[in-house]
Amino acid sequence: MKGGAGGSPVVVVGAGAAGLMAALFAARGGAPTLLLERTSDGGRKILISGGGRCNVLPGTFRPEAYVTDSSPNSLRRILRSWPLSEQRRFFEVELGIPLKHEDYGDKLFPVSDRAREVRDTLVGAVRRAGGEIRFDATVEGLEPTDAGAEGGGGPSAPDGKGVPWTLVLEGGETVSASAVILATGGLSVAATGSDGRGLRWARELGHATNATYPALTPLLADPAVHAPLAGISLECAVEAGEGKDGREARGGFLFTHRGYSGPAVLDVSHVAVRSRMAGGPPAPVRVAWTGEGEEVWDRRLQGNGRAVSSLLGELLPNRLAEVVQAEAGVPPDRTLAQLRREERRALVERLSAFALPWTGDEGYKKAEVTGGGVALDQVDAGTMESRHHAGLYLCGEMLDAFGPIGGHNFLWAWATGRAAGRAAARSRVS
Repeated sequence: MKGGAGGSPVVVVGAGAAGLMAALFAARGGAPTLLLERTSDGGRKILISGGGRCNVLPGTFRPEAYVTDSSPNSLRRILRSWPLSEQRRFFEVELGIPLKHEDYGDKLFPVSDRAREVRDTLVGAVRRAGGEIRFDATVEGLEPTDAGAEGGGGPSAPDGKGVPWTLVLEGGETVSASAVILATGGLSVAATGSDGRGLRWARELGHATNATYPALTPLLADPAVHAPLAGISLECAVEAGEGKDGREARGGFLFTHRGYSGPAVLDVSHVAVRSRMAGGPPAPVRVAWTGEGEEVWDRRLQGNGRAVSSLLGELLPNRLAEVVQAEAGVPPDRTLAQLRREERRALVERLSAFALPWTGDEGYKKAEVTGGGVALDQVDAGTMESRHHAGLYLCGEMLDAFGPIGGHNFLWAWATGRAAGRAAARSRVS
């Protein structure tokens, strides 16, 4: 293993987006670096993101769009530690991955449209920087070598650099580390290698965590009253909840055989999920099918001889138009001029604030990220170092923050991974 200092390495646990970035910057910082990954190849969320194209970054930095139960100030400070423009330059100039902007969704993708290029380039960059990667290496636990690290104190490593840690791998092998970076992910899409063990270790080591929940996940309806509309997609606005707890998103909406999906639904789904967790009434989820409000639709529905079905069929997919008209109780042969006042009101309501009859969600199985996690005040916002244990760093999805669809969660992973890797290297080689 290459590196600028002898002795125990910086050990990164988890080769996802945050872990790969952490390992790269730890190795670039001159520290001997070992990346341990339980799967055979790593970066599996990178590979499946963006439909296999990898939405590397958002086109616009939107810190207000992130969700956390921790300090908003800490969230903003972390996000701003590596600005979007600098991240884009890093991928394009330093890693040699040209990116293209797509107006739909305001997203940045590799020009190649190949997620594998992103994952493989990061893996190669870690190795070129001198880092070692071990796949099929499952970490079962970790602990300070001497239980004196609480509060940032504790013993020094044999070479005098940092607090030593011992990691226990499956099969009983142990690995000594001068510093540990946990990038183990959350609970979403467990098949990619994240099963929440890092969150468990964080709690066992004294870190406060906020309740976890599936976020950016499809909603379900039982019975699936709109299953006949499965496959229909359109642009709309979706609002979940009310008041300060409410959330609105604009974008694609998709009917599924079991419920509702698409970016606009995913971006507000956490409001619905959290309402169920709280044990209260389920949060209302309403859809403006064309993204337009009551006044626009009320004007459109003013009387003339045109059939209501003709107008709706021009602005909505035909099957959806039929369902909206039927659920409003408007006969199929009604003209705009024949609409009764109560019929017009019912149509306007279902066109501008259609109440989705959701009853559940797809959970972590299809959630793109995990909400909640290690509270942000448990780490230094500049370095990602634990406030309980010197030489321990936490980054990525296991921290209490997530953003909307469109590359925002990769931005978070890249920023927190970089901060942890740089800080671990500085402490290791100083």
